[in-house]
Amino acid sequence: MVTPDVVDQVLTYLLASLASVARDWAAIFLSVVTGWFLAYASLKSKVFENVYVSVLETLESVPVISFFPVVLVAFVYSIGAGLGVELAVLFLIFTATTWNIWMGQYQAFKTVPRDMIEVAENLRFTFWDKMLKIYIPYSIPRIASNTLPSFANALFYITVSEVFSVGSAQFSVFGIGTIAADLTAQGDYVDLGVALAVLAAVVLSNVFAITKFADYAVSRYGFETEAVKVARRGRVRFGLTVRAGATLSKAAKVARLVPLRGRGYVILEEEGEEGRKFEIPTKVTYSLLAVLFVGLIIYGFYVNWGAVETALPYTGQILLGLAYDYLRVTVISLVAFAIAIFGGYFLVTHPRVEKPVIAFLQTFSAFPAPAYFPILFLATLPLVKSAFGPLTNEFYVLLLGFISTFYYIFYEVWLGIKNIPKPVWELMDNLNLGFLTRLRRIVLPGLLPYIVTGMSSTVNSTWGGLAIGEYWPSIAQGHDLQVSHGIMLYFALWDAQGAVNLLAWGSFVFGIIVVIYSVLFTRKLMDLARKKYIIEESVYLI
Repeated sequence: MVTPDVVDQVLTYLLASLASVARDWAAIFLSVVTGWFLAYASLKSKVFENVYVSVLETLESVPVISFFPVVLVAFVYSIGAGLGVELAVLFLIFTATTWNIWMGQYQAFKTVPRDMIEVAENLRFTFWDKMLKIYIPYSIPRIASNTLPSFANALFYITVSEVFSVGSAQFSVFGIGTIAADLTAQGDYVDLGVALAVLAAVVLSNVFAITKFADYAVSRYGFETEAVKVARRGRVRFGLTVRAGATLSKAAKVARLVPLRGRGYVILEEEGEEGRKFEIPTKVTYSLLAVLFVGLIIYGFYVNWGAVETALPYTGQILLGLAYDYLRVTVISLVAFAIAIFGGYFLVTHPRVEKPVIAFLQTFSAFPAPAYFPILFLATLPLVKSAFGPLTNEFYVLLLGFISTFYYIFYEVWLGIKNIPKPVWELMDNLNLGFLTRLRRIVLPGLLPYIVTGMSSTVNSTWGGLAIGEYWPSIAQGHDLQVSHGIMLYFALWDAQGAVNLLAWGSFVFGIIVVIYSVLFTRKLMDLARKKYIIEESVYLI
């Protein structure tokens, strides 16, 4: 017989789960809306783009946990303990969801087929016309592919965001993360199992909704083809069946009669004067915004130089920790990439296996790993310890990092393969291309925009798992999970000591390394992908 206490307990867990998920969705919605405008701005100014991508890579890579104490103190002291802590937690969840959505939108805007842009310019599309009729629809599949990872990433951070300590002070808000942390600390694994079961039900319902949205996004806004026709000159020609293609083909005929408008400006209508327009030089505007952002960072260091100066002697230790952690990130990212390429291709080419496997992966990735990882750790510790010996803790840290991030590259590659136009598949079949030849000559080059986005998010988000795994005291029944070296370990120890100046300086040094990585890797590869490797443009072959 179910007692009233049990019912009240389950209802509490349900309300806590709903509260946590509500924070998640609020952050995702805000990320999507702001990302559209930031992505458009990056198209209009190279200066803004360089700063935006570098900052995006930095903030995605540097786990907000590392500088969350600074943010927490700022919110609490400026607003108050109650509302301040809630806003600080929302800020942490926002930073866990937004970066890969913004990167996906940026990548989508950068890879809009040139034919569409030229037609829009010839038809004198305004800023809102371009956004509502081209850029936003074209970005919907990218948003859909990143919604589940963002949802999962936010849930991953719930157990470390809803209850948080800085030094001896502890802060918390109502949510399933707080309840899970309390039950784990008490060793009450029965009630923890009940709480996780309730959370699982909530997660499953959200995953189902996200999956339906992803299916709708691909069918409504993705490119697909209906036939392969051989042109008179003997080249392959593809016919469009999507609404965007139909609209574009009609617009192209009209566009030939319309003179090309100048580029680099946003055209806005003046109120009260119909037909009159004025031009705003967007390159100058966005460049000034970028300079202003950099100036604010420099000013922040100037006014806080006293605290920064005391942290300078720790620079060598910070670089050593970064070297160890970048090695871990490399191992995790390469394993995730290999699984994504071969696994994604296999699933797309085997539809019967695809549906149940994707459903399982979506549910698994959306379930917060820190909530169940202590149970997994306790159940597998004897076996893992006998196999890895002194590297046992290292194995668990890599495992947690992999669980926290593999789905970024997997979903991007899987969706990219699904978006390969049908005539391309028919062409590969007609040429009797082998599996490795398909990968090397068509699939991998055509997936480069997806791979760049997915690998960028994977590399940058792996740090979240490392931040939790490298220093996890009393993870289960008195066992500690801790490595010998790592920047995330140092951050955790400095956090426990309340050394905010070391956290701030370590995050800054970390950010410099990430900026170099973003300039040399992400942006250059994204530009290359835009110029040569947009597989959706195959539908324009004539």
